[in-house]
Amino acid sequence: MAGNSFGNLFKIVTFGESHGQAIGGVIDGCPAGLEINVEQVQQELARRRPGQSAIVTQRKEPDTVKFLSGIFEGKSTGTPIGFIIENANQKSKDYSHIKDVYRPSHADYTYDQKYGNRDYRGGGRSSARETACRVAAGAIAKQLLKDVKFTAYTASVGDIRLQKKFGELDLSEIEKNPVRCPDPETAKEMETFIKQIRAQGDTVGGVVECVISNVPVGLGEPVFDKLHAALGAAMLSINAVKGFEYGSGFAGAAMKGSEHNDLFHTDGSTKTNFSGGIQGGISNGMDITFRVAFKPVATLMQKQKTINAEGQEVEMQGKGRHDPCVVPRAIPIVEAMAALVLADFYLLNKTSKI
Repeated sequence: MAGNSFGNLFKIVTFGESHGQAIGGVIDGCPAGLEINVEQVQQELARRRPGQSAIVTQRKEPDTVKFLSGIFEGKSTGTPIGFIIENANQKSKDYSHIKDVYRPSHADYTYDQKYGNRDYRGGGRSSARETACRVAAGAIAKQLLKDVKFTAYTASVGDIRLQKKFGELDLSEIEKNPVRCPDPETAKEMETFIKQIRAQGDTVGGVVECVISNVPVGLGEPVFDKLHAALGAAMLSINAVKGFEYGSGFAGAAMKGSEHNDLFHTDGSTKTNFSGGIQGGISNGMDITFRVAFKPVATLMQKQKTINAEGQEVEMQGKGRHDPCVVPRAIPIVEAMAALVLADFYLLNKTSKI
């Protein structure tokens, strides 16, 4: 299986399955001498871990990270940083009913057709559990980019949308509610809706918005390695993501050029930010803004028609522990992938200058 690595200079390779002994990764390219705060890495993992509230999967995983290499006396050595996160709460029997059945809109069918086998225990490698490795690596990338601020939050759940703009939000509210929406009233509405959906045995999707502040000018490469293209690839690699837009996004297609152009101040900053902090594929120093759309979780606690490995039509119903909405737990994943992208371009920028 190819495609288990991400990045160029700041590179991560992940390994492990949802119900195997452990998941983990190797970070290659982290500069030597970086002070590594392991507690901060653990805090980021705590934001993603299952079982943290009543509106997410109740799988109980401490997600304790153990670093195996690349760190000595609290600093990176410049060698590969290896780490593992043990799977402590495996219930593989919850998936025995789908051993020979393809769940609709999952990777079951495509994995089986491509590789001739699949790990049906929670989806194996295709499980979102793999994203814990990304969060751990992203936490290291954030420490490399210590002056850059990554802020992601829930912008919508179903058709419930956050109406306030970024500058109007109290960002301290994000971690005060299980939905991770910075507006308390909207957050309560979203939480109630998710609980209703869960009671129906159904699921719902939503949108995560991310703002990256204090970004240096000049990150990104023209033509094929544009910064927004790399961010798009990073976000679309996250499980359940169905769409990515930055700056004005699709709404910009309905605007006139005279409305959409970001006019300059004399210091090079712009009066508006429809460009989303990226022009010509290169960061311009303004806030980078983008949105990521997540589909409803494919596993339903309702009966559905599907097929088995013999091509026969059968009926199945989801069992076990699943998120009714992935959006709240996706917040740190979005930030982590954004940090990995910017860390990569940050190092590339340093090597390209004389």
